[in-house]
Amino acid sequence: MTNRESLKAGFFQECEDLLETMSDSLARVELDAADHDAVNALFRAVHSIKGGAGAFGLDALVTFSHAFENLLDDIREDRVAARGEVMQLLYRAGDRMHDLVESEQNEQDPTQWQQQDGEHAALLDAISEACARTGHDDTGSEQAAEEGFVPMPLAIEMPGLPALDAPADDDSSGGHDGDDRWRITFKPLKSLYVLGNDPLPLIRALSTLCPLDVKADLSGLPPLGEMTWDEAYLSWEITPGDDCSAEEIREIFEFVVDDCVLELDRGNAQTPDRPSEKENPSEQIQASPATEALVVQAPGDAATSRGVRGASGQQAPRQSIRVDLDRVDRLINLVGELVISEAMLSQSLSEGGKFRDPAVEGALGQLKQLASELQERIMAIRAQSVKSLFQRMSRIVREAGHATGKEVRLVTDGEATEVDKTVIERLADPLTHMLRNAIDHGIETPETRRVAGKSPQGMVRMTAGHRSGQVIMEIADDGGGIDCDAVLSRAIERGLVSPEASLTTQEIYNLLFEPGFSTAQNVSNLSGRGVGMDVVRSEIQSLGGRVSIDSTLGQGTTVTISLPLTLAVVEGMLVEVAGETLVVPSSALRETMRAEAGMIHRLGPCDLVLSMRGTLIPVFDLGASIGERKMPLDINGMPVLMVETAAGMMIALTVDRILGQREVVIKGLSENYGLVRGIAAATVLGDGRIALIVDVDQLAQNAGIALEDSAARLTA
Repeated sequence: MTNRESLKAGFFQECEDLLETMSDSLARVELDAADHDAVNALFRAVHSIKGGAGAFGLDALVTFSHAFENLLDDIREDRVAARGEVMQLLYRAGDRMHDLVESEQNEQDPTQWQQQDGEHAALLDAISEACARTGHDDTGSEQAAEEGFVPMPLAIEMPGLPALDAPADDDSSGGHDGDDRWRITFKPLKSLYVLGNDPLPLIRALSTLCPLDVKADLSGLPPLGEMTWDEAYLSWEITPGDDCSAEEIREIFEFVVDDCVLELDRGNAQTPDRPSEKENPSEQIQASPATEALVVQAPGDAATSRGVRGASGQQAPRQSIRVDLDRVDRLINLVGELVISEAMLSQSLSEGGKFRDPAVEGALGQLKQLASELQERIMAIRAQSVKSLFQRMSRIVREAGHATGKEVRLVTDGEATEVDKTVIERLADPLTHMLRNAIDHGIETPETRRVAGKSPQGMVRMTAGHRSGQVIMEIADDGGGIDCDAVLSRAIERGLVSPEASLTTQEIYNLLFEPGFSTAQNVSNLSGRGVGMDVVRSEIQSLGGRVSIDSTLGQGTTVTISLPLTLAVVEGMLVEVAGETLVVPSSALRETMRAEAGMIHRLGPCDLVLSMRGTLIPVFDLGASIGERKMPLDINGMPVLMVETAAGMMIALTVDRILGQREVVIKGLSENYGLVRGIAAATVLGDGRIALIVDVDQLAQNAGIALEDSAARLTA
């Protein structure tokens, strides 16, 4: 990878953080249009993306970012209120920024789909129209250029700023001579202009804090014949008319601090607790409580200027580094091998009787504790909050609401919940399907909601949290709920169940996960083709999780997803079957027992059921299910594991012996063996043997029994 490609990859990585900041700021602005900090953060994110895009010649991204900036600048100056249509325009612009960054990152030519996508041109027109209403529309210069008009230089006077040609000895501070106001020296570097930045908006932003006395320093300007077009010669001396904090000034120049020389000191050299110091611009200035100096990035200095404790005493922000995910995965694999080696050593010492030595036992205990802690810490590296995922879903809700003509608001809770990175990546499609279903099928039209006494605006709530070693996510809407009679009628019509079948409410809900099932009468852009919920269940099951539905007619529907906290370690029950050791995941295990003669009933020549608490539960032999033996004729006295499938059905698995419960390190089989039906993965035991981790749902399918049909037959 060349140096330019490496820098470009770093830019797109930084864009991920900036886009996340942009989404956060948009949400804050929607809650409080007067939140100037959120508006400024939003402006800085867009401005930073534009600057980086300009450095790499990403013209489409630069053009759109510039238009977006104009609108945000009007909002910052209180010329436009971020409410109603303007707020929706901001969200649309934010979504388009995501699209542009993604297309540039994938090396797609954005001009092609921009020409075909009328929405892009309409969005730019809407932004331009909003800016034109305030007189802030910079398209006029382009039009003038096209008409051959040559503009004349014009001096612009901003509120609070004196004319740049004011006499050097003009005291516009109104008698502040001798006080201890800040004296700011601002000298842009060449890189500031290369990245598409402009000193004027920075000075204008600073003027919103207080009146300014601004003087341009032309001493560095060489004769015209010696000027180089791409060099930076100008600097400015800025004196605030009123006192303002260093933190406020630092915030203005924060996103260009690496591309300028910035000196900040107090004007009164006689102030004992704030001595004035003339800083050397060729060196990086370290902030200190005595001078309250800002951190300055010198030319060519690679050291970062952020994160230094300033005059306010605030702690520097936590630092982080970007690490290739493959390196983390290799490290996790090594930690897994360490855990396995520790278990093997422990078992070997136990079998050899060495545990009687207190020193050996203590050392092994410490090794086990350190290995366990190391494993937890390494797994935490892959853990990421679901915040980015929730932000992506906000756009899905907006687009689905617009497509259906419904007013929908997304409320999120538990954004700080951390899950494995792989889970976040693979949850995007299932959550998209569920949200679209919630809006298309669940949320009613505004007119229908008014008649029902509800708010015209529907609500979808997404929550995430940790519970009992699982990650629980819920998508709940306040719509019309699920009509069980309509679902059952549709299922009978499609031949999924017999007309005589008597299904429970939960079994009816499970019909929604059947491939090709849909209650929609008409096909729309969002639903109606019967593709969606079956994909949801398949994807969740592949992650080792389960999905369930609960609904109240007229009040809403809740879809619950439970997932393992990590994909690298699973807690399971070790069992022995036909001489083989298998692992049954504890997430599916509900209880263990021994089969007694009075509980076992035979239906037909092969099918066995277990009568338990008034319910008949189908019985499978684990050994027969994996092809190790035939179904035992007599299961009386055999250990039984009661497990629950992802569809919510209880089944009983008979085994020869239960060995105990423990955490095991997952070893995938797909790369070497492909898909092994009935087996999810493998692990290495303490004695070095391989144990297979079973897949409860596929075991039921291998037994040749459709669980819904079996339940209907048993209860008939």
